[in-house]
Amino acid sequence: MTDLRAFIFIDQLQPQTLAFAATWMRGSLPRAKMAAQIIEIAPGLDIEPLTDTVLKSADVRAGLLVVERQFGTLQFHSYSTAEVQAGAAAVLQTLGKKPQDLKPPTILASRIVTRVDDQHAFLMNRNKLGSMVLGGESVYLLECQAAAYAILACNEAEKEADIKVIDFRMIGASGRLYLAGTEADVRNARDAAESALRMAGAA
Repeated sequence: MTDLRAFIFIDQLQPQTLAFAATWMRGSLPRAKMAAQIIEIAPGLDIEPLTDTVLKSADVRAGLLVVERQFGTLQFHSYSTAEVQAGAAAVLQTLGKKPQDLKPPTILASRIVTRVDDQHAFLMNRNKLGSMVLGGESVYLLECQAAAYAILACNEAEKEADIKVIDFRMIGASGRLYLAGTEADVRNARDAAESALRMAGAA
């Protein structure tokens, strides 16, 4: 039986979140302000027939399709919110599920590191794919399950705070997010990210 681990609607993709995700997307690249849906399921191979369902049910473009060891992840997008929602509805119908059946995301860790030391910034930057952490900046760190919720946390934090996206990982056993900026901005980012995850669990 297919386990629907994440079912995420994003009303408008934000510029940094979009640009970061586009660095490793292999499908159709989304544009700023597009709506998007992200689906994560187990077992991973079940994402293939669901992708077929989405693309035959709505006028959307698939940006990400990953089948990994345990989970499968699909991201699709469009300028039309209605088309994205139609694709999402087709998935729920195929699985025989309702939004309230979905397990809410879990925050495994949420931390702020203030005034990062230059050496610490250097170590973080060796693993990053986005912007660079500078010594003296503050950093917000989030780990969550299901992994796909990292993109929702990132997108909503970017809406509310003047931060830099350093890294986010939305594939695998858990998702991770690194954001940097002033202490005040990363606190605002933390509040927005955690609020988005709490709201996702309130369906």
